[in-house]
Amino acid sequence: METISQGSRKALLLVLLVFALGIGVGSAGTYLVTTRVLAAHPQVAARNPANHMAMFTRDLNLNPDQQKQIQSILAETRARYAEIHSHADPEYESARQAGREKIRQVLTPEQRPKFEELLRGIDQERRARQNEAHD
Repeated sequence: METISQGSRKALLLVLLVFALGIGVGSAGTYLVTTRVLAAHPQVAARNPANHMAMFTRDLNLNPDQQKQIQSILAETRARYAEIHSHADPEYESARQAGREKIRQVLTPEQRPKFEELLRGIDQERRARQNEAHD
């Protein structure tokens, strides 16, 4: 009878060990993936102007007057960025369309519909990113 309880005890410890290892490995994996994704795409976290102000306020210990002034500066800067984009975007679009046309010339008639489908997906993703940036 004692061998059964000792065996049960070992089994229970083994199950607990596997469970604890699973939690540890899962946590470490989540941490690594999350930090790598954020490190690879810092613009995702930085897109929100409120994040900038919160970071500045926290890290620089801004007083309310400084917060107002910096919010105004950031708003002016965002407006300037939008103005620059409005002038540059048509050139980007022209280059994009010229490149696409060159690719179309290389493709076979069978490949072209697939290429157009791929382009629709690419364009949809780009529009979604642009909408996120403007929100």
